[in-house]
Amino acid sequence: MRKSATTINPALSRVISETGHTDLLVVTDAGLPIPLGSERIDLAYRPGAPTFLDVLDTVLAELVVEGATVSAEVAEKSPQVLDALRERFAGMGFEIELVPHVEFKKLTQGARAFVRSGEFTPYANVILHAGVAY
Repeated sequence: MRKSATTINPALSRVISETGHTDLLVVTDAGLPIPLGSERIDLAYRPGAPTFLDVLDTVLAELVVEGATVSAEVAEKSPQVLDALRERFAGMGFEIELVPHVEFKKLTQGARAFVRSGEFTPYANVILHAGVAY
């Protein structure tokens, strides 16, 4: 058993460990389409659980992030999600990139993996751009 109190899910721990500089890791709500053939770590176990922010916080506790991309529609449809993202990324040295949802979905095509939450809030998705710890 791991001593760490962060990521105990074996698939999530492995993907975080294997993620390298500039890789994309997508943390998603329950509805974002995940391209066929992409690695999916599905943590959802009922509607709303685990929450998007709980999953994101777990990933952020272990992954070095140098950028983040979200759908621009989140500002209108779920502004509380955008506020929570801005709070989490404050002081990391980058601004969240807002792109139309159609473009967001295209960008996910190049993702290393998808971590799916049970979130039912519209546009609660983020593409994390992996950085390096040095």
